[in-house]
Amino acid sequence: MKKAKYILSLVASTFLAVGCHDALDVEPFDKITAQDLFSDPAGTELYMADLYYRMPVEDLNYYPKQGFEVNYGGPNNAGEVLAMLTPWANHSGRNLFVNGDYGEWWKVEDNARPDKTFTPWTLIRNTNALIEIIPDLNVDEPTKQQYLGEASFIRAFAYFGLAKRYGGVPIIKERQIYEGDPDALLVSRSTEKETWDFILSECDVAIQNLEGVEDPNYRKATKWVALALKSRAALHAASIAKFGAQADLVGPAVEQGLVGIPASEAANYYQQCLDASKALMDGPFELYKASPGGPEEAAENFREMFENPNLAIGTEAIFIKGKASPGDFLGNNYDIWFNPNQTRNGWPHPGRFCPTLDFVDMFESYGGGGVSDPIETTIDGDVTNYLGYDPAREYLKFDHPMDIFQGKDARLFGSVMLPGAEWKGVEIVYQNGYIQPDGEFKTDTKLSMEIDGVTYHTFGGATQADYSGFDPTGSNHSSTGFGLKKFLSTDPVVPAWNQSFTDFMEFRLAEVMLNYAEAQVESGLGDADVATAAINALRRRAGHSDNIPLSVENVQRERVVELAFENKLFWDMIRRREFHTYFDQTRTHALVPVLDLRESPPKYIFLRKDIRPNSPQTFVHREYYRRIDNLGLNQLTQNPGW
Repeated sequence: MKKAKYILSLVASTFLAVGCHDALDVEPFDKITAQDLFSDPAGTELYMADLYYRMPVEDLNYYPKQGFEVNYGGPNNAGEVLAMLTPWANHSGRNLFVNGDYGEWWKVEDNARPDKTFTPWTLIRNTNALIEIIPDLNVDEPTKQQYLGEASFIRAFAYFGLAKRYGGVPIIKERQIYEGDPDALLVSRSTEKETWDFILSECDVAIQNLEGVEDPNYRKATKWVALALKSRAALHAASIAKFGAQADLVGPAVEQGLVGIPASEAANYYQQCLDASKALMDGPFELYKASPGGPEEAAENFREMFENPNLAIGTEAIFIKGKASPGDFLGNNYDIWFNPNQTRNGWPHPGRFCPTLDFVDMFESYGGGGVSDPIETTIDGDVTNYLGYDPAREYLKFDHPMDIFQGKDARLFGSVMLPGAEWKGVEIVYQNGYIQPDGEFKTDTKLSMEIDGVTYHTFGGATQADYSGFDPTGSNHSSTGFGLKKFLSTDPVVPAWNQSFTDFMEFRLAEVMLNYAEAQVESGLGDADVATAAINALRRRAGHSDNIPLSVENVQRERVVELAFENKLFWDMIRRREFHTYFDQTRTHALVPVLDLRESPPKYIFLRKDIRPNSPQTFVHREYYRRIDNLGLNQLTQNPGW
């Protein structure tokens, strides 16, 4: 154990120390030789584990405002996650939107804290060092081949994290040696096409070298994991080629091809996505609990797969990022930030994650034929009115808040905390107002009234601890009438930082199936029957019994409801150039339960409203690519608009 700690210390001091040149940083092997470090297989394994740990996996620790750090921005990230920058979720207390501070991964390292920041360039440099030394390692050839495959996958994943943010970036395939001339270390940006081609070629190297390699824990690269990355990366590149012209971007980076891919290349990338996806779909994977007994069982199956992804080992899981155990600083804070206020268990900052009505409206109802079924709240069925209560309108009335969601796709119940849902033995209360017997509407303020010996409250409970929504006095209550369920533990909240240890499925079969379906319907290549079967298999796993046709709209709706909150949909909107079409002075919306005290017993009505107090948002086209830091140091061409 002492020897292992010594090697790990050398890894940290040698390879995480910063040098003179920030992003394209290097340092000589003057503290310990590579042979000394890698002469013991335990040293190589520890080094490899460190590389895996630093991969830019956007898991439950990812904080999009500070990038990938050892503690991912620490606990004080205020519960901000990538989904809150999309139409599908809102922060309870902040009007978040895409800007230059979010999604970056080109950070200046801190010389005083070399262990605190994960830059892509340190990860790439350290991976290059491993690739260089592999031929000389004192291990057998199959092990060398496996190391090369794993290292190639890690390098591909790192460059994928860069390319989807910045477009074309410097491609560095060998460890650079500083010999006194900083300018000799400068590497120009490759074109965006060259960068994506490099990522896909690295995936091919990994696929070839990892043939036959298995990992029973699904934590390390295998051929299947590399195919999953290739499927995702090729679809991203294809989308840039097909939809890139929809973004209004001009300037030197565009002219030099550093951002953007010629439209003529789309078919090539779609075909690569189709081939990689099909290989996985024909491999040893299947959907987790693909044939439920009914919608209720389907909802619970879906929920439990994200509470504990290890349940899906041997079926749907392809690659899992595991977490440490209690007492380690590597835990996440989903359970403390995102549990409803009523199940906070003493924690002072719950309820921050609020799925929007826009998201809930995306779900179809059973027998609906694949069409989104927005929540209707009035007799006239108007789902475009977000003006709040109007006494002249005739509202649908319900005995219980959950009744309005009857017949909806099971994935809604597995992903979202709904008004009136039971969670950890508690009925979750999202309510904002009541209509008095005299017809006066009371909302947005804490009031109560007694009728026939029963006291009713505007927020549904006597004290703040008794309800989970809409109270404007703090940020602990949902602003949309919904909360997050996906990923949360059913165990009581541990009221302390970093005490949730939920593993995260970075790659799962469902995404691959959706990648195939999208690539096929967008390109006309591949097999339309296979693509159609894929989206219907996902629907059957959700309790549907009918089949729907293959269409762009059906595939994209399935991506939203299936992959929600897994940090994939933000990048879908980036690669498909959809952000500016969604957000053009656009608000997102809430569903507000109101108790109608004119009825005996009282009934619930619902209001479709703008989220309070959020302002309209407009997406600026330059945000399709992130800003590159330290241009004066790196002498690189900046991205458009920055």
